[in-house]
Amino acid sequence: MEMLAVDIGASSGKLLAGHLEAGRLVSRPVHRFENRLVRRHGHLCWDLEALFDQVVEGIARCPEAAVVSIDTWGVDFVLLDDRGEVVGDSVSYRDRRTEHVVCPVPRGELYRRTGIQHQNFNTVYQLLALRQEEPELLERAAHMLMVPDYLAWKLTGQMAQEYTNASTTGLLKAGEREWDWDLIDRLGLPRRIFLPISMAGARLGRLKPCYGTADFILAPSHDTASAVLASPIKEDSLFLSSGTWSLLGCVNAKCVTSQAAYEANVTNEGAWDGRIRLLKNIMGTWMLQCVRKEAGGDMSFDELQQAAQESRLVGMVDPMDIRFLSPASMTGEIALALQEQGLDRPRDAGECAAVVYHSLADAYHRAARVMEGLTGRSFKHIAIVGGGCKDSLLNRLTGAQCGMRVSTGPVEGSAVGNLLSSLMATGQLEADDIPSLLASSFDIEYIDQEK
Repeated sequence: MEMLAVDIGASSGKLLAGHLEAGRLVSRPVHRFENRLVRRHGHLCWDLEALFDQVVEGIARCPEAAVVSIDTWGVDFVLLDDRGEVVGDSVSYRDRRTEHVVCPVPRGELYRRTGIQHQNFNTVYQLLALRQEEPELLERAAHMLMVPDYLAWKLTGQMAQEYTNASTTGLLKAGEREWDWDLIDRLGLPRRIFLPISMAGARLGRLKPCYGTADFILAPSHDTASAVLASPIKEDSLFLSSGTWSLLGCVNAKCVTSQAAYEANVTNEGAWDGRIRLLKNIMGTWMLQCVRKEAGGDMSFDELQQAAQESRLVGMVDPMDIRFLSPASMTGEIALALQEQGLDRPRDAGECAAVVYHSLADAYHRAARVMEGLTGRSFKHIAIVGGGCKDSLLNRLTGAQCGMRVSTGPVEGSAVGNLLSSLMATGQLEADDIPSLLASSFDIEYIDQEK
């Protein structure tokens, strides 16, 4: 039985087909495409109709698929009216509309209620910004769908709100699978737009006949939740989903909303099985993507990595600083941050990349120590999945800084986790068998630290 995973990140998307064969997950890429922001009505927006067209094209390339599932990034949403028409633009989290939003609920209380770290682009702040700027849009809205749920509705005609992506909104009760209605009322948001929460593995329905005959099954629709499912982790393991964003943390039985967790600004998001992904959001290879682009575009990532290895290290910056979210110039912002510390400006792309590499590894180390302090657990292994696990320099620096064994792979972590979820939902795989399946199906490499 062929499974088809649609996996869309903030920079690109892919469709990966897979099935079980002789105790292995055999997978193959079906379609790849770019995901770009467009400017509409003064805001940075997603072109979701273009993305949907790419999804449809990918599905058409795999007519034998029996099941389709979708995962994407979190936080962003689409509003629909009672006729199913899109209301307003699909504004991206990278837009600046939330910079000056004032939330009527104190930040500390918001954290205790939801367990979600403060990021000024969280869904809760985006909805408040919309209420302030264009309240008529919220008045017209009958439904709010997160991005993967919107694409699923377009494919099937059925609406659902999957748990892992809903958990990124900052509007669910901490550690629970239901909306915080009291919070929603206090924020002045309409209750009617929030659908009941559904769990990964639920069958949404069949694709519309014009798109195929496959069943649609809800994946852990937040890409990090899918990536964690594909991570070879144990009790003493941290996961690091490495891509445009870096997300480092552990799977925990319950939410951690203590004062220490609040001060560390860690987040409690949903895992595929209802447990919690306790993690830290860190700016990831997005910074390197920007440095490479600003170098002129002729430099490959391998060449940038080599240049960084051969360059002097002028200093480090904090990759968790919001200033690096969407600067006019990444190299300029890095140089300014160094200058503010009394340090030299990078002389070229290699020196700038060296700053990013070492800063990311240092941020991972700090985040790992926070996880140990909050959970009381001792971690000895970091499982790196996602596109960033191909970056050997970053992997080595991460292991050295954290003093832990590092494993790398699968590269297509989110898409693989998506497939694993479908295999479990269709009764072909048990959760306990995932570690051995990953080991037999993918080239997972280990980097041991010298004693």
